[in-house]
Amino acid sequence: MAKKNDTTNLMELLLRCMGEADPMLSMLEWLCAQLMEAEVSSKLGAEKNAHCNDRISSRSGYRPRRYDTRMGTMYLLIPKVRNGGYIPFFITERKRSEAALIQVVQEAFVQGVSTRKMDKLAKSLGIENLSRSQVSEMTKGLNEQVQSFRERPLAGEAYPVLWVDALYEKVRYGGRVVSMAIQIVCGVNAQGRREVLAIEPMLEESKDTY
Repeated sequence: MAKKNDTTNLMELLLRCMGEADPMLSMLEWLCAQLMEAEVSSKLGAEKNAHCNDRISSRSGYRPRRYDTRMGTMYLLIPKVRNGGYIPFFITERKRSEAALIQVVQEAFVQGVSTRKMDKLAKSLGIENLSRSQVSEMTKGLNEQVQSFRERPLAGEAYPVLWVDALYEKVRYGGRVVSMAIQIVCGVNAQGRREVLAIEPMLEESKDTY
């Protein structure tokens, strides 16, 4: 069992047991794509495929861009803008963007993410003037992906080896920030591939919660 003074954070623990299937990296990639689309729409003054007389410029396809993070490498499609160009937030806000993005994805797995948290994330990355619907759609999409991961069927796969551990993270619970145990369950399937099977918060580590 992990102790409160364990210096290993949740992300490092997950990376040690991640195999080919990486739900957090997929969610991070999805969130980056959504934020870029929202940022470009704000810059142009028009949503994608929307007709607007007040638009400043127009889109011109996409270009691939590699983005290396602690969670792994992603290849993102960066929207191209005809006049003025577009530099995505993870380049202009490089120092803080990765930590902020990972924190939101991590929080989504632990307890779900709110629209206020999503709006705060966008503003911290320099993305202003997001509409309420944009924030709501991103929040809903992120939470739905977490729910899909939690409820996915595991009956079709055998896991001869299971590994269970937990560590403590600061989590907002009941209107205040508390130290909560986060349980990680990993399995090794018959082909030798490691997968994260579950990520669940616990108020404390005990025989019953394990």
